[in-house]
Amino acid sequence: MRMRAAYIIMTYDIAATLDGMRETMRVVKPPRMTALRQLHDAEDKGPFSILIGTILSARTRDENTAKVVRALFDVYSTPAELASADYNDVEKIIKSIGFYHVKAKRIIDVARIIVERYDGQVPENMEDLTSLPGVGRKTANCVLVYAFEKPAIPVDIHVHRISNRLGIVDTKTPEETEMELQNIIPQSYWLEINDTFVMYGQNICKPTSPMCNACRIRDRCAFYSMSGALK
Repeated sequence: MRMRAAYIIMTYDIAATLDGMRETMRVVKPPRMTALRQLHDAEDKGPFSILIGTILSARTRDENTAKVVRALFDVYSTPAELASADYNDVEKIIKSIGFYHVKAKRIIDVARIIVERYDGQVPENMEDLTSLPGVGRKTANCVLVYAFEKPAIPVDIHVHRISNRLGIVDTKTPEETEMELQNIIPQSYWLEINDTFVMYGQNICKPTSPMCNACRIRDRCAFYSMSGALK
């Protein structure tokens, strides 16, 4: 597999892949915007809402994340307000998302650090972002991309799965996938990867029963080639 993946990497055309994904979604299933894209495009968008939204989005459906973030920021619109919030009040607002007990404490702690250490401003670099409680590389990269439009590649389960299925990479973990994609894909495309791959993973290239017959990029997909050979 690694030799095969290496060959595909050398000849891989990411522009054609992104175009093919978008065309498939337009024809087959026009997708709903991801929660982070909704936060990015909102009139009241801001780095802090992206940071908190990404923390809340873990193991939660996008539509629920967007709804909860709007409700939260209707009450606590600044880091200072959330930092001084009562834990039980925050918990009630975000109760519909997964792991709300842990997340309520986490977002209050993050807000306090943002206020005390960064004067209310979300940091714009990986080192400072990943020093925040519960913020790993994926969350930090989401903030860089969706809040600051800085080139980064957030790798979640969809980006990891699709990158391996296509044969762009041959990796075991999202962290490995991120590093490989940074080496393979020109930086000018980095801002597009997460949003497009996530929508594709949610709607077309699903974990089980992917819609291979409708996919416009199956001719460049290692998973489809191997599946066809096994039939």
